[in-house]
Amino acid sequence: MKKHLHEVEKFPEIVKFAIITVSTSRAKAKARGLDIEDTSGDIAEELIKERGFKVVYRDLIPDGIKPVRESLDKALRAGAEIIIFIGGTGITKDDVTIEAIEPLLEKKLDGFGDIFRFLSYQEVGSIAMLSRAMAGVYKNTMIFCLPGSTSAVKLGLTKLILQEARHIVYLLKRKGDANSYS
Repeated sequence: MKKHLHEVEKFPEIVKFAIITVSTSRAKAKARGLDIEDTSGDIAEELIKERGFKVVYRDLIPDGIKPVRESLDKALRAGAEIIIFIGGTGITKDDVTIEAIEPLLEKKLDGFGDIFRFLSYQEVGSIAMLSRAMAGVYKNTMIFCLPGSTSAVKLGLTKLILQEARHIVYLLKRKGDANSYS
């Protein structure tokens, strides 16, 4: 879709992000006071800040519907406009990020998951089909669910999310004719 100049001028300069890494093993180690690494979360924060955007909330939580939804609520209260969940999108019994988020979505963006898997396939081959990456809107906030690998986070942010972040927030905050195109 071609963006019209008058729309681009109205895009917000700063977009407020939340980064939530979902990893039971890292969350347990952190709770025990161990010094843990969240490389994927660190990469996400670095890429977001490089674009001049803000990270208003960051968390590391265990897998589970309750922790995911509690952290989502905290991110919303922190004022996040785009929330990135990292991890819990695979096919193991512990991977429930999608099950926690999907029922809450008011609108689902199927194209995000489709394009993400297509781009992943070009990088990693057929294993890309195991990703349940998805995106959607909840309480006027965009939510993206990405796999936990650093390469998946880089791909999702650089090739898709960060390129459209300002446009996404503009559309979510836009007031106007319901029949106008977006």
